[in-house]
Amino acid sequence: MSDPSERGDTSDRGLPGAGLVKGLAVTLKTMTSRSTTQQYPDVAPDLPPRSRGVIALSEENCTVCMLCARECPDWCIYIDSHKEEVVVPGAARPRQRNVLDKFDIDFSLCMYCGICIEVCPFDALYWSPEFEYAEYDIKDLLHDKDHLGQWMATVPPPPAHDPNGEPAKEETSAARKAAAARPAPSAIPPDADQDPAS
Repeated sequence: MSDPSERGDTSDRGLPGAGLVKGLAVTLKTMTSRSTTQQYPDVAPDLPPRSRGVIALSEENCTVCMLCARECPDWCIYIDSHKEEVVVPGAARPRQRNVLDKFDIDFSLCMYCGICIEVCPFDALYWSPEFEYAEYDIKDLLHDKDHLGQWMATVPPPPAHDPNGEPAKEETSAARKAAAARPAPSAIPPDADQDPAS
């Protein structure tokens, strides 16, 4: 056995069994409190404001860049499109634009990681707090662009900008560019060039 003087400072330990008493106090407090059960089908649950439910699609923002489908680790996004010629007046030749034909998400494969929403450069995909989309058949969990578009109505607005926070890099760089583009104010006040005798 080692010498008690070699163990170091023992004044920090407190009374033996104090941790056990604290743990039992938490247990007794929990045992005596009433449990509340949410009556889910009859009463809608209170969800956090930006909760993740299903993925909603804003079809007019989608440019069929396929980034969401390529980055999806579950390969549950299916996209088909075709090219359409758009005649621009005054242009040398007509331009081409991708038209979205099919945008399906198979929610039986989706793990709700949100990578597709993060990589979308055109804000075409959003989290919707809608969570009641259970089906009797697993094949019915494949939702098309029309169904995904209906969920856009449930997407909450983005959170308000914090006035006490620091501005984004884009805002500061745009303000610097705007300040550099403005002409410098003249050093002579407009009334200074008039003759004081007049």
